[in-house]
Amino acid sequence: MVMLEGRDLLSMADLNTAEVSAILELAADMKAGRARPRCEKTLGLLFQKASTRTRVSFSVGIFQLGGQVLDLNASVTQVSRGEPVIDTARVLDRYLDIVAIRTFDQKELETFAHYAQIPVINALTDWEHPCQVLADLQTVQEEFGTLEGLTLAYVGDGNNMAHSLMLGAALVGMNVRVASPADYRPHPDIVARAAAIAGDRTEVLVTLDPVQAVQGAHVVYTDVWASMGQEDLAESRVPIFQPYQVNEALMGKADGSAIVLHCLPAHREEEITAAVMEGPQSRVWDQAENRLHAQKALMALLLGAA
Repeated sequence: MVMLEGRDLLSMADLNTAEVSAILELAADMKAGRARPRCEKTLGLLFQKASTRTRVSFSVGIFQLGGQVLDLNASVTQVSRGEPVIDTARVLDRYLDIVAIRTFDQKELETFAHYAQIPVINALTDWEHPCQVLADLQTVQEEFGTLEGLTLAYVGDGNNMAHSLMLGAALVGMNVRVASPADYRPHPDIVARAAAIAGDRTEVLVTLDPVQAVQGAHVVYTDVWASMGQEDLAESRVPIFQPYQVNEALMGKADGSAIVLHCLPAHREEEITAAVMEGPQSRVWDQAENRLHAQKALMALLLGAA
C-alpha cells in the first residue's frame, strides 16, 4: 500500500514508481468523478515567482477538497523584509497543514522543508518542477492508455522542466531523450540520477541533435528558451535555440500518433510554432487542465484525505 501522508515532494526523485502510479490513478478517478476525497485543511502558497496555472490550480484544488488557501505573497509578508527561511518555516508550520513553495533556489525549499513538519510541495524552483510533470504524465497516460515503453523527446533548454521530465519518465518506464545546445544541457547530476532510475529498462539520452531526439517519439515536449529570471537573456538566446524550434518539419520525424506538450506560458513562433501548438497533435490545454487534477490527488494523499 502506498503511504504518502505527511511526506514532502521536493523532487520527482522523492517518489518511486508505485507512488507516481498511485497519484496518477487517484487523479484520473477524481477527474472522472469516481473519487471525491474530502480534506478540510489549510494550504499556504508561498510564491516568490509569478504564476498562473500553479497558483490557480492549487487554490481551486484545495477548495474542491473542502479546504482553504492562504496566498502568502512574499511582498506582503516578512519574507520581503529579510526574515530567514528557518524562522518563516517554523512559524508557518504551526498555522498551516500543507504549503506549496515557488521560489528560485532549490536549497531554500529544502531548508524550509527541514524546519517544517507539515508537507512541503515544490511548486517550481530553478532546479525542478515536479507538479508539472505529474500533470504531464497524466496527460500522456490519457492519450495512450499506458506510459511504459513510450518515448518522450524534450527539445530546448535543459532547465527545471527537463530535469523533472527526465526523472519522471525514468520512474514510469518511458524512454526520455533531451536535445539541447551544448551549453544548455541538463545538469549531469540529474542525467546520472535518471539513468540510475531507468537502469536497463529504458533509454536516457542527451543529444545536441533535435531530430535524433524526436525520431519516432510518442511525446514531443518543449518549454520557453529563457526561464523566469532570465528575461534579459531571451533575445540573445533566439539564434542559439532556433534549430530546436518545435515546428511541423520536426514533428514529421516523430511517431505518427505523437502528441505535443508545452508547460506554458508559450512564446509562439519561438520555441513552438502556432501551427503546431494549435494543431491536431497538441494536448497543451488538456495538460494545463490536468495540473488541477494531479495536484488535487497529490494534496489528498499527502494530507491523508478521507
